[in-house]
Amino acid sequence: MEIKERKELEVVVDKRHVVSIGERLYTESVELLRELVNNAYDADATKVYVDITPESIVIKDNGSGMDIDGLKQYFIIGSDEKVIHSRSPKFGRARIGQFGIGKFASLAAASRFEVITQNKNFAARVVFDKKAWEKAKGRWYLPLEILEPELKRGDGTTVILSELSKSFATDEVEKKLIEGAPLKAPDFTVYLNNRRLLPRSLIGQRIPVLEGCKYGLVSGEVVITPSSMASLKDLGIDIKVKGATIKRDLFGMETWGKIVARIRGEIGVDFLPITSDRSNFVTDSDEYQEFLKIMKKIIDIIKKTLGKEADRREDQRASRAVKEALDRIHKSLAKNPELSPFGPIPYGDEESVGSGAVAESTKRKGENESELRPIMEGVKKKPKIKKKRHPLVKRITPNAIVRRMRMGDSSVSVCLDFFGESGPECFSEGNIIYINRDHPLFKRESRKAVTYTMYIARLLTQEISLMKETRSPRLAFSRQSKLLKDAFAEE
Repeated sequence: MEIKERKELEVVVDKRHVVSIGERLYTESVELLRELVNNAYDADATKVYVDITPESIVIKDNGSGMDIDGLKQYFIIGSDEKVIHSRSPKFGRARIGQFGIGKFASLAAASRFEVITQNKNFAARVVFDKKAWEKAKGRWYLPLEILEPELKRGDGTTVILSELSKSFATDEVEKKLIEGAPLKAPDFTVYLNNRRLLPRSLIGQRIPVLEGCKYGLVSGEVVITPSSMASLKDLGIDIKVKGATIKRDLFGMETWGKIVARIRGEIGVDFLPITSDRSNFVTDSDEYQEFLKIMKKIIDIIKKTLGKEADRREDQRASRAVKEALDRIHKSLAKNPELSPFGPIPYGDEESVGSGAVAESTKRKGENESELRPIMEGVKKKPKIKKKRHPLVKRITPNAIVRRMRMGDSSVSVCLDFFGESGPECFSEGNIIYINRDHPLFKRESRKAVTYTMYIARLLTQEISLMKETRSPRLAFSRQSKLLKDAFAEE
């Protein structure tokens, strides 16, 4: 088809739609306050005061303020000013705001939006009244009042939301500002109803994050909190862009069970593209896909760290169970010396067992060494008793648990190690008792705090009884039963 004529069509956006778009973009009213605080950060403010009453909300900052050109730019929908000038002039801050629709969205919570600003010798007030604005069809002008500058006030901007249509709970505002405002940034403090807001601090094992890619840096830390501080509330890792939390995510850790309640953290990724409502990322972007690759590495590190921690806790439990079992068996053998393969075992604590009596020398007053020598020469010296060496554990891996206890004139070593699921439950070599941590029965019983020590004691008494009686297993197990009974008898 041939072109007969070329014309242009005017694209008209109804003003009500602008407000409607803002309302839909910001599903939570408190997010509007976060945006206004972040605007103060972008304007190089060092202090921001947020005051909330049932009638109004006031956000006051000591930033650079705006001149007439800045005010015009402020009310341009979808302005790219902060994209072009991505750093603030005074502190060189990476600016958070991008789309410039937050002030229109605020009309979803308040009918009146008032901006008072001062920049050097310029001061002005702009009133954005929702009802008046909607009545003035075809006009896109806002009333601007040029004011006399207040030298005491200094530069800065004050935003007042009044005629509120929604209520703002102080605790919800506090939570949103702690999450979404860059409170950790230097020279930036936020006060809510005259109380300073402090960034969230976490206690626990810290995993630092510092990864680079072609788009930029991924940095921050993940914290594995103690079990006592685990919480199902606000699960996940905060992903921040320019200091503000955009989204909290678990990155697949939700399948790990209740242990995920211990994982918290903050990771900054300034290069990620975000949606216009600042509640999510553009997930099909190349930047986000690169970020996911980095997060996969971080999640693997978290998983290994948790695994090592679990192993360490299990080692501590196993070590305590072995010690308690040995203590009980030691007392039982002392009561039943005829069952001991190690000789008589005296009563007493672990350190005094097998130490023997200590000879005490006496020296009368006035007697010297020469007078005593003839007497001493007539006494035959007892031959030195060669101390028996501790049994040497030969089969051992780096993760083995070894406990040794003196039993009479000898000692017994217990080694908990990994010998495979098909390996024996336990076995002995000399005075060394090996227990297989891979054995299905060990795995089952180790999960039961009540029976764990009894299970270890059963294996130890079994091997000790076999050391005493090698010819008749039936007699050995009869002796084991006696040892176990006395080991766990009520004191």
